[in-house]
Amino acid sequence: MRQKRKLDHLNLARFVKDGPGSSGFEDVSFIHNCLPELDSSRISTATSFLGRKFAAPLMINAVSGGVKEAEVLNRIFARVSRKLEIPMAVGSQTAALEHPALRYTYSVAREENPEGFLVANISAGAAVEQALEAVQMIGADALQLHLNAPQEIFMPGNEKETSFGGFLANIAEVAGASPVPVIIKEVGFGMAREQAKLLVKAGAAALDVGGSGGTNFIRIEGLRGKNKMYQPFLKWGLSSAIALGEMAEEYFPGVQLVATGGIRHGLDAAKALALGASMVGMAGPLVRCYYKGGETEVENFLVSIKQQLQRTMFILGALEPARLSSLPLVIRGETGRWLELRGVDLHGLAVRSADQ
Repeated sequence: MRQKRKLDHLNLARFVKDGPGSSGFEDVSFIHNCLPELDSSRISTATSFLGRKFAAPLMINAVSGGVKEAEVLNRIFARVSRKLEIPMAVGSQTAALEHPALRYTYSVAREENPEGFLVANISAGAAVEQALEAVQMIGADALQLHLNAPQEIFMPGNEKETSFGGFLANIAEVAGASPVPVIIKEVGFGMAREQAKLLVKAGAAALDVGGSGGTNFIRIEGLRGKNKMYQPFLKWGLSSAIALGEMAEEYFPGVQLVATGGIRHGLDAAKALALGASMVGMAGPLVRCYYKGGETEVENFLVSIKQQLQRTMFILGALEPARLSSLPLVIRGETGRWLELRGVDLHGLAVRSADQ
């Protein structure tokens, strides 16, 4: 049953379009710098995340595992992450915990990238022993605990009973026992500051805001179930830009943000970094790249994202990604209205200066 679902997810991710909710980045604008005063050759996309250095603030985020097709994907993604010197997360490892014969569909990532930064992935409701086994399975450098309540409640077969009770206490227990940093990951419906505060208090080292605008798992599960009950919920959640904005004004000492959800080019990536993200993750587009042209297409897509990010940095006069978070941003439209109502100082963002 679980293996069929994994295969369904991959097949649907190939053809189902993003959204229909927006990522919100169209409402975010940089202020053009007509005098960048730097040579483009000096720009570096190198960055740090969870104590490690990477060539770019880009991350191959969780896709899948537990089926033969996912083994191939994980091999390719691991090779690309090695070449580009960026982190990679595997998909939920529950299938391998239930059926040890499927472990190889995940462990291939470590085989292909023995020195790379790999992120294990399991439900935030998983027991401590399961979380530790997921880390050990791929020799992980960090652990994602994913939150996916909207997906679960629309998943075929889960209509009668879906429980998320006790997740916060469980997260605290896992974080306390984990030998590696814990990332709390939302899977496409965003993260608000109220829950972010609780997750940080529970021990999260990083938050993956996982906003709407990318792969919509309410739609995916609705299509799998072949009923129309899901349709009123297609725009459920917080956009990626809103989720980042929710936390831009909050002070989370030592906690880093990962931006995922509808980021499709380097300008989006730059906006996410300017809103406070340390890392930008992508998954759905990489699946489509794989089916279109294999490893070469996946690598070329990520290289183009990096090049677009470099060009954005040059235009703005930012020598390194960290400088983007001090540059002024104008936020308008639905994103601006939402953040203003939530108490975010939009004027402060619009007039902030790297020289302050």
